[in-house]
Amino acid sequence: MVLPITFGRNPTMVADAAKTLSWLAPQSPGRLALAEDFGTLDHLTAWLRAATVAVRRRAPDAAVVIAAESANPFDDAELHRIAHLVRTHGAGNEVEAAAGTEPHELLVTLRRLRLLGFPEAVVVPAGFQRSSAVPFGKGDFAGAEFYGPLLSEQAVLRVIRDRVADAAHRLSHGDDGINAGLAADHGHGYAHSHAFDASGFGDTEGAGHTHPHTHSHGDGRGVAHTHNHSGAGHDHPEAASGSHPDMSLIHTQ
Repeated sequence: MVLPITFGRNPTMVADAAKTLSWLAPQSPGRLALAEDFGTLDHLTAWLRAATVAVRRRAPDAAVVIAAESANPFDDAELHRIAHLVRTHGAGNEVEAAAGTEPHELLVTLRRLRLLGFPEAVVVPAGFQRSSAVPFGKGDFAGAEFYGPLLSEQAVLRVIRDRVADAAHRLSHGDDGINAGLAADHGHGYAHSHAFDASGFGDTEGAGHTHPHTHSHGDGRGVAHTHNHSGAGHDHPEAASGSHPDMSLIHTQ
């Protein structure tokens, strides 16, 4: 059983894991399966909101810094979107995002908060970080502290058991999760358009063409989806697939 340990901020890793499984599956028929991610972006947002409530109770005037390792512009932008949702629907704390967990990266955010009138701050990890090497409470980091792990070890194990059980149940119905995983990063990054590419700029023939590709709707079905950029419509022929669990893969983002 392969379980991607991610909160949804690294869909490319999930797609790569699925690609590897698609190569291995024919060699071990019925023995490999890809479980759903440990958590979704919605799960992460909810857990971070709970953390801001806890911070508000013990330090009412402290701002919250939601911190995660920097990944790429798209995943980092997602972190800022989550911070905005937590701020808007949270406990009334000031909430900022920090794409980076190194001292100099966090210090930029903490200095900005001080200029805004927040001398106290609590750094909450948007992931699986359990401790920090940053010298909180000293020097430039006076007035700042580390929240601690976002989830307890018991909570993490409970979620893992749930994901594995769900994957085993789907597998019993012929869905190994690999097709869905292959499409995990579909649409991730810049939106693409062929209407004004180098070969078809200003050319109606270049602007109106089709290109088939496969993606999944999350239920294990591979859907051959044809885009017609001239506005002619979509065609959705469907196919099915399946396999069985045998190994474990843990990767953090």
